[in-house]
Amino acid sequence: MPRERYQDSLDELRANVIGMGEQVIDQLDKSLQSAATRDESLARAVIAGDDEINERYLRLENRCVDLFALQQPVASDLRFVTASFKIITDLERIGDLATNLSRYALSGSSTVISESRIQTIGETASGQVRRAIEAYADADPEACRTIADRDGELDTLCQNASEAVVRELIAGESDRWEIEQLLDDVSRLLLTIRDLERVGDHAVNIAARTLYMDESDPELIY
Repeated sequence: MPRERYQDSLDELRANVIGMGEQVIDQLDKSLQSAATRDESLARAVIAGDDEINERYLRLENRCVDLFALQQPVASDLRFVTASFKIITDLERIGDLATNLSRYALSGSSTVISESRIQTIGETASGQVRRAIEAYADADPEACRTIADRDGELDTLCQNASEAVVRELIAGESDRWEIEQLLDDVSRLLLTIRDLERVGDHAVNIAARTLYMDESDPELIY
């Protein structure tokens, strides 16, 4: 393949990874909106949209494999294709987590526990993913390091929210039926918090692979 066509293939891969990232972020934002507004139709749309993300992932995975097999990239090109391959895996998993959040929204009742913190956590997690995709698009190593540094902020939000949920459970109603309903809500909220923390972890993974791609620096991978 002539060098020009080969470079076009690499540019196309980058554009497609960015496009997948934008689609996943949209899914994540919609899942958070469905949880905040109890919008069942929006939650079901997010769940239905997961198949499209999975199909996009498989197409890009095959494209990376083709570039490995047919072009045998070396040096910086090899790091770029490898990083892209890893990044689409993280994006696919974020899509799965967005689907989980919408399922939690569908199964939730009118909880007696305040969920205001969940939106703050969700916005922080979504912002991390958005910044990670921007860092990949711009080949920005400093942005990658900033994303990793800010992951502690998300971890702290998740820990504080989990502790608040447990405290409210302990202080909850004594009626047996209300306790059982409360336990369902607690379980759903803790799963939501856990999955949003995982979204942040995947954002750091994307930043780590981008940093390695740009500077051959594995500091965020290990």
